[in-house]
Amino acid sequence: MAQEWQSRLPEAVIVPVSAKEKIGMGGVLDAILERLPEGEPFYDKDTLTDKTLRFFASEIIREKILLNYDKEIPYCCEIEIDTYKEEPTIDRISATIYVARTSQKGIVIGHKGERLKRVGQQAREDMERFLQKKVFLQLFVKVQEDWRNNERQLRRFGYEQQ
Repeated sequence: MAQEWQSRLPEAVIVPVSAKEKIGMGGVLDAILERLPEGEPFYDKDTLTDKTLRFFASEIIREKILLNYDKEIPYCCEIEIDTYKEEPTIDRISATIYVARTSQKGIVIGHKGERLKRVGQQAREDMERFLQKKVFLQLFVKVQEDWRNNERQLRRFGYEQQ
């Protein structure tokens, strides 16, 4: 078998590994690094990320949903930042949490809005630490029936199908 691969890929290197036993994994990384060409950096050294503040805001909200809800709710939610206005002393953010079914909307909001309020408060506090300034955060919950099986909705939420 090894000879067959050697004839097809004469420059290929075989690195024996066992993921189960965690043997040889460093050898894989070493083999890759030895063969990668060195090139120009994609970003300046001062650039922390290529993601926008909208992205971080939605991810912070998503994290709070994951921490505050059990079972299927976190996996049936999508967050969309509707508006993001930066001002000198405060950022004003409006976001919609989309769920796949009407019953999930009630669970996300909770009795008298208490669960959504908790998510919003925790998200706002984390955003203020991250941005190092005040944040005004508005959260809305809407039903987008079966959005996970809708190609148009998946594209809208940034999921590209390859």
